[in-house]
Amino acid sequence: MLNGFKPDEIRFEPSKLRLPPPAAAFLSSLPAGIVPFPVRQRPNAGLPKVLGRSGSLEIRLATSARDVRRVQRLRYQVFYEEMSAVPNARCRFLRRDIDAYDGACDHLVVVDTSRLDFRPGRKPRPMVVGTYRLMRQDQAAASGFYTQGEFDIAPLLARHPGKRFLELGRSCVLEPYRTKKTVELLWHGIWAYVRHHRIDVMFGCASLEGTEPARLADRLGFLHRHAAASGEWHAAAHPFLRTPMDIAPADALDAKAALKGLPPLLKGYLRIGAMIGDGAVIDRQFGTTDVLVVLPVSRIDRRYVDYYGAEGERYAA
Repeated sequence: MLNGFKPDEIRFEPSKLRLPPPAAAFLSSLPAGIVPFPVRQRPNAGLPKVLGRSGSLEIRLATSARDVRRVQRLRYQVFYEEMSAVPNARCRFLRRDIDAYDGACDHLVVVDTSRLDFRPGRKPRPMVVGTYRLMRQDQAAASGFYTQGEFDIAPLLARHPGKRFLELGRSCVLEPYRTKKTVELLWHGIWAYVRHHRIDVMFGCASLEGTEPARLADRLGFLHRHAAASGEWHAAAHPFLRTPMDIAPADALDAKAALKGLPPLLKGYLRIGAMIGDGAVIDRQFGTTDVLVVLPVSRIDRRYVDYYGAEGERYAA
């Protein structure tokens, strides 16, 4: 047992992971099954147990290995059973979406206190209906960021040595709960976390469903022309993975239709001031085309800060 995880639950095959070259080289030198990264939840002293509440929904941080397993089951249900992601043998056997980063991250969890999750031999707990994975820069010191497997963010980090970066990822919500209330509760949790850890910049991969860029040309073109990160915030896909985004002729681009066709999460990022990196990356395992989102906290539209409250009081528990 390692910090609450059974050894058979944290074994993995380095060849199956998408990692930045330094981490990939390090992992390839290890015997199969060894996890060099800390498999535990980072302390968040000072943050309340319940970060926010709306009706029967609450947002919390995972505080145990059991919490993380419940998050992984939700991700498996959404990514692999509902969507088109292809699980490896281990994920399929355990019916959980697992990777080597989970143990180094914090996990936001939305639970429905009016519905209980019954598992044999376990005390019933409120059902997990939404999640977001958060990795601070200090947490990524050993493993690197997940995003580095697709995008070259090293120059971006180097240009801002005094700023605190936070990676957002692995977001999903159970289908019946994909409502404005749930999404706002997730953002409330992120905002509480950002304030507590004094985060300066948020970033991560956002996905468009599908792996054929030609079918996404209008949306990719819109992002490239209207939301591109430049100057000090510029970052690009790794050259060996990069798919051009400006493949639709400018005169054929219907900006209104393209914006409407973007995933709600990505539209939400754009509304509050996010920028998009240079180039997209096709993720065949998850059946998506990924773009890089960069969001300096200083760029967040003041309307949204006022909406949630500077101290996050709108959904305060």
